[in-house]
Amino acid sequence: MEQVDTTMATSSVAAPTSEAAQAAPLAAQPLLEVRNLKTHFPIFGGILRRRIGSVYAVDDVSMTVNRGEKFGLVGESGCGKTTFGRTVLRLERATAGSVYMDGQDVMALKDDALKHMRRRMQLIFQDPYGSLNPRMPVSDIIGEGLLAQADYENGWFGRANRDKTVGDYLEAVGLRRDYSRRYAHEFSGGQRQRIGIARALALGPEFVVCDEPVSALDVSIQSQILNLLSDLRAEFNLTYLFIAHNLSVVQYFCERIGVMYLGKLVEVAGTDALYDHPRHPYTVALLSAIPVPDPRVRKKRLVLKGDVPSPANPPSGCRFHTRCWLRERLGNPEQCATVDPPLMDLGGGQFSACHFADKVSAEAADEAAARQSRVDTAAVVP
Repeated sequence: MEQVDTTMATSSVAAPTSEAAQAAPLAAQPLLEVRNLKTHFPIFGGILRRRIGSVYAVDDVSMTVNRGEKFGLVGESGCGKTTFGRTVLRLERATAGSVYMDGQDVMALKDDALKHMRRRMQLIFQDPYGSLNPRMPVSDIIGEGLLAQADYENGWFGRANRDKTVGDYLEAVGLRRDYSRRYAHEFSGGQRQRIGIARALALGPEFVVCDEPVSALDVSIQSQILNLLSDLRAEFNLTYLFIAHNLSVVQYFCERIGVMYLGKLVEVAGTDALYDHPRHPYTVALLSAIPVPDPRVRKKRLVLKGDVPSPANPPSGCRFHTRCWLRERLGNPEQCATVDPPLMDLGGGQFSACHFADKVSAEAADEAAARQSRVDTAAVVP
């Protein structure tokens, strides 16, 4: 049985007032700029193993993340969220596009310049156990990155200096310094994730990609980790790209949200604007899937028809048009199937990649949900 993580007080994720609503104003200057980023993976087949196609994991995505911001990235499994985050960090090779970190072209860096840039950009992995080497003590797990980045200026060549840094960051994430002598299997899931966070912060980064950092944890532990990440952002002046599936967690934690579908960014907006007035039909369907904690409330879910198309053979035009409830309601306009909609500025910091974003409304979504059968929605209608 997993031991209970008691290193921090527990608070509710589903708080009435989101942390995003209380956040301080963001700096106007973006820390991260992504322009037309593409990541395609080759498909090989035949006796000679020739290239017969590509998986369009990330296909022409552009966005900015402001300094000090908590930017959320959501979407279905396989939409390209994790690949996007790994490509930004140059853990995956980009097919095209550019990434600028504080005005510096990350994709053009080589050798020592790239090594130095990696100090400024780090990753928190999804699996708090699989990402930790079971044969290493915590001091070596966290200290491995320090040793790789050691120079005469930081003094991390010395074991004593590395151990002191490891202990400092263990305390920063709510663990004791003497935990550095233990191994990964001796910790609970929440404590292992804290170790992963300490490893990411040990090099003093400015930008951290959080790849579903709470999805593998118990709900009570999730709130602890989210609150810890918020405290660390204020303490170390961090900027987060927070990748997640849980829309309630994203609403609580993030200040701005991007929605991805099949390798494309389909909507970007502030948290309150996105949840109160979504302007893309896919976002509307995602939000309808959020469970309501009150058992007296019967919610009609808007279920998308059909399966997600293959990223190796995406549809022409708008990639969502094969499952779009709004297109069906509008009489299946041809424009959706032939023209790929750009991410258009709708004002107020909200962007949507939909030809008919002005037609998206709560009333239209309710009408579409009402036409579905009980079998389609799997919901009880009073």
